[in-house]
Amino acid sequence: MTLQWTAVATFLYAEIGLILIFCLPFIPPQRWQKIFSFNVWGKIATFWNKAFLTIIVLLIVLFLDAVREVRKYSSTSVIEKSSPSRPGAHEHTQMKLFRSQRNLYISGFSLFFWLVLRRLVTLITQLAKELANKGVLKTQAENINEAAKKFMKENEKLKRLLKSYNKEEEHVLEAKNKKLVEDQEKLKTELEKTSDVAVPVCIPTRSVLESPFLHTLANTCCLMIC
Repeated sequence: MTLQWTAVATFLYAEIGLILIFCLPFIPPQRWQKIFSFNVWGKIATFWNKAFLTIIVLLIVLFLDAVREVRKYSSTSVIEKSSPSRPGAHEHTQMKLFRSQRNLYISGFSLFFWLVLRRLVTLITQLAKELANKGVLKTQAENINEAAKKFMKENEKLKRLLKSYNKEEEHVLEAKNKKLVEDQEKLKTELEKTSDVAVPVCIPTRSVLESPFLHTLANTCCLMIC
């Protein structure tokens, strides 16, 4: 295996390892989000798109070269198999065809897994953001629910206080009405008692009438008494 195909095979194995690590169920997306938010990735992010496109172009070129080699040695294998003058050439061509097919699979799967890896990182980042937003919305909903419960309790307390206040006012009004009725009854009884009492009348006697001095004195006394 030449140097370039050794590098492509190593790149393919690294891609497979990263995809398996990303698919581990016990590592949550929030942890990957924290790892992706390191300062190192922020510095690399400026060159990330260019590097991604460059690697795609290289893998496509290698894939097309492997396709060309496969087609070349496939046609050569048929020709050499039909010619009996070179008995070992067919095996040599088959070996080169096997290598070209291996390179085709390596470059094709490297290109495929590179695209899958990019998509997987994007989905993990989006999932971490959605989970964070979900947690924020959940806490907001819980706070709103608690505030609504407190408001309902305060509303019930206010209703109870208003009912008790209304009842107290009713009791006070009833007591005042009873007192007014009692006072009215007392006034009626007093008026009846006063109306039953006789007014004293001053009647002068015969002896008093005979004396003019005593007559005037008796009249003045009667007027004073009355």
